Amino acid sequence: MITALSIENYALIEKLSVNFSSGFTVITGETGAGKSILLGALGLILGNRADLSALKNSNEKCVIEAHFSISSYQLQDFFVANDLDYDAETIIRREILPSGKSRAFINDTPVNLSELQALGARLIDVHSQHETQALNDDDFQFQLVDAVAGNIEIVTTYQHTLKAYRKAQTTLQEKQLARAQAFQEQDYHSFLWEELVAAQLVAGSQEEMESQLEKLTHVELIQTQLAKVLSALQSESFGVVDQLKDSKNALAKIASFSPEYHLLLTRISSVLIEIDDIAAELQQGAEELQADPETLQNLQDQLQTIYTLQKKHQVQTIDALLEIQESLQSKMVSLTTLDEEIVQLEQEVSGYLQELEQLAQTLTQNRQAAVGSLVGEMQQIVANLGMPNAQFAIEFPAKTTFTLQGNTGIQLLFAANKGAQLGSLKKVASGGELSRIMLAVKAILSTKIQLPTLILDEIDTGVSGEIAHKMGAIMRGMSQNIQLFAITHLPQIAGKGQHHFKVYKEDDDTRTTSNVKALNAEERIQEIAQMLSGEVVTSAAIGQARELLN
Repeated sequence: MITALSIENYALIEKLSVNFSSGFTVITGETGAGKSILLGALGLILGNRADLSALKNSNEKCVIEAHFSISSYQLQDFFVANDLDYDAETIIRREILPSGKSRAFINDTPVNLSELQALGARLIDVHSQHETQALNDDDFQFQLVDAVAGNIEIVTTYQHTLKAYRKAQTTLQEKQLARAQAFQEQDYHSFLWEELVAAQLVAGSQEEMESQLEKLTHVELIQTQLAKVLSALQSESFGVVDQLKDSKNALAKIASFSPEYHLLLTRISSVLIEIDDIAAELQQGAEELQADPETLQNLQDQLQTIYTLQKKHQVQTIDALLEIQESLQSKMVSLTTLDEEIVQLEQEVSGYLQELEQLAQTLTQNRQAAVGSLVGEMQQIVANLGMPNAQFAIEFPAKTTFTLQGNTGIQLLFAANKGAQLGSLKKVASGGELSRIMLAVKAILSTKIQLPTLILDEIDTGVSGEIAHKMGAIMRGMSQNIQLFAITHLPQIAGKGQHHFKVYKEDDDTRTTSNVKALNAEERIQEIAQMLSGEVVTSAAIGQARELLN
């Protein structure tokens, strides 16, 4: 419930602070005194969009702050979900800066308007004569019937199951689509994979094969050149090897005469060893290198296959081709995995569907069982509100799909007069009738579920006399379960309030301001008497006011 409200620099309000209590609070005041300003300020707390024109002094910021006691509202999950600090005494603050920028805070944490609206909707319900459209909303009608039927926990279970069912169904459809696509691609993937497997690819072998191909392609030229080199190295008398041996022998004869000659002998000995190794490798290579047309053709074929595959898959190495081969194999295996996942998901969907059908059936049975008492209670309340011949009926037409409320729709039917045919509430009820029906609905709901603070904004318009008394009594009864405010012009309703605030306007030479004050017992008598008799308060009006308050 709301426990305090402070407003600074808003519309005609310079600064005010007011505390509220539980139970039934009435707010009165002359037309234009500023009751709508209070609602406007409260609307900002609830997340309505800010308007710079609302600033009384355009050079100063507007600050509106409301304190709420929320321990019984079960809002901990909301605070956790929105990363807010939970406090049983929660403070909401809204600021409008002279620049036009608006800021909102919940327990001093900045929030956006959507978060503010979500919390505000669970704290305060502002209802006026012109805001009865909720009566025509299926979800609201289901909420009413389920509150009476004791379906709240079943609805929660049903909706969790429906969420899981829809999620599993979506996943199943995605897997089925993936399987269909994979099946269409399966033959092509299989062909590509078999093509790569047939190539017998070996990582890192391409360079070796290309080198071997070069040798076999130019075998005659290589043999000729190797022979020339071997001849230059090994021919008798004129070969490099023999020349180096003669040079080594010559240096050996003088090496002992000088370190310099000894070093030269060592170096030429090293050169001779290296030349001998080169000659041996050349000889071995020449002996091993033989023309092999068959091997040459095989190499050409293998490499051509590799080049074709690389071009086809737009890669340049065998390693990349092997990765593609592995990927294709995984895709073929995943088709089997998809089949297994689809079977499991089909079982999940079937299980959820069975559970949904059972829960939906229970919801419908409970609703149908509760209709009689609900309709009777509504007819009794609206009869007290001047609609003695009103009739209601509630029907649940079957649906072929599951919605958040089950597998049926809902139709609230109404007839205001005897013998009139029942019709859809939104089509046959007048504005005044809808207003009284909404009050009846709220009265019933207040005894069944935890409602937010309810603010009734002049829903008593067009009501008077004994009906006003009964309307006030209904409001007083509702306030035993919820915090209720009524903005009213009727003394009969004002007299039923446990707490009474007056909105008034003050003028001086330069400005007009609105203010609010809590009335004591004597002030309440004067206020209600004035509501009864007008500006001139008569003794009879005073007596009648006392009677109303008693």
